[in-house]
Amino acid sequence: MNIQGLQKLTLLDYPGKVACTVFLAGCNFRCPFCHNASLVTHVDPGNDIPEQEVLEFLEKRAGVLDGVCITGGEPLLSPELETFIRKVRAMGYLVKLDTNGSSAGRLGSLMEKGLVDYVAMDIKNSPAKYAQTIGFDEYDLENIKESVKYLMEGGIPYEFRTTVVREFHKREDFEAIGQWLCGAENYYLQGFVDSGDLIRPGLRGYTREIMEQALDIVKKYVPNAQLRGIG
Repeated sequence: MNIQGLQKLTLLDYPGKVACTVFLAGCNFRCPFCHNASLVTHVDPGNDIPEQEVLEFLEKRAGVLDGVCITGGEPLLSPELETFIRKVRAMGYLVKLDTNGSSAGRLGSLMEKGLVDYVAMDIKNSPAKYAQTIGFDEYDLENIKESVKYLMEGGIPYEFRTTVVREFHKREDFEAIGQWLCGAENYYLQGFVDSGDLIRPGLRGYTREIMEQALDIVKKYVPNAQLRGIG
């Protein structure tokens, strides 16, 4: 496991739960606005945190933490992920998985086996602009669409979320995303903040006013849509 980060306490990452967050390195996307670029483009195995160290931490926090958030990078790329999740769940923890949705088969398998309790999937942009938003010239959306379908029909709590960047997201994109996710359980428009660890510097977020306009568009299709991380 390429574990390269451990946030020992979070009240935000797992809705309604006290949790910790485990960061796995490696990703198959190259989103210019990624706020964890060091986990994507400069992966150094020398920075790995031993899995046993994380498990020992969880043993000590039993009864204090409710859950473990597994994020990245893209966690589903890790061949050892299922084994790690089984160890975490055996300790009594709930598991939240963050994913870009590109590994639909692995996501579906974890869901069918009852190994994840909550999934947060990034929706990068409207289908027409997906490739450029994830850093490619072309991209086949079949897996992304399949992952969306799994979550909307899978019976476990989930959320979709889009980090909104001025250089990539326009009014027509929110209309298209809303139509795509029509009827979704939860959808969040997240304000972009420059973390200082971006793949492409110089990107900008929108004002609250513009974000509220975008929210109004998607709420026509996803009534529970909300803003997140807006100052």
